[in-house]
Amino acid sequence: MTARSEPIQGHPATPDSYLSSSNWHSPAVRTASRVLVLDRDQQVLLFGARIVELDTPPAEVVFWYTPGGGVDPGESLRAAAVRELAEEIGLVVGAADLEGPVWFRRSVDHFLGKDMDSRETFFVLRDVEHVIDVSGQTEIERYEDQPFRWWTLEEIASSRERFAPRDLATVLPAVLAGRWSGSPEFVDVQDRDCSG
Repeated sequence: MTARSEPIQGHPATPDSYLSSSNWHSPAVRTASRVLVLDRDQQVLLFGARIVELDTPPAEVVFWYTPGGGVDPGESLRAAAVRELAEEIGLVVGAADLEGPVWFRRSVDHFLGKDMDSRETFFVLRDVEHVIDVSGQTEIERYEDQPFRWWTLEEIASSRERFAPRDLATVLPAVLAGRWSGSPEFVDVQDRDCSG
């Protein structure tokens, strides 16, 4: 089996809508790697985001999302995913342990005082048995004191909570069905009027 090429940091990973338009005020672009961490029961590990602004104390969970984060300069998407797993949950894996990429997602939002254009690439790590260790998290992550839990597909589908991607219950079954063999798919497509 030949390894599939991985998008290079900073290169757009979606159709034309993924590209920044030159006729609107562009938010900061943030390239990120995320990992669908699945245990042996096919539950997915999610963190609960509790803040969206630095001047707002952590409150109830705003949405649930996968481990991962920003790609450092000169770092590959896969290397960033490996680093983020070690930092966020204390899980050390090799780059070859990650399957994918399986999804691409773009999210344009206001977060922590900035307009952010996040371009996320998702990998999968299967059959994980691990005690979550958050001691390596960043200062902001520790301040936020995010809850985490393992979710079944049924729990996600029946929950009133918000998830990132928003269509997680719809797109997750294809990942749970077995090793990913196709091209990455675009998830959580957002139609936005970027003319203002």
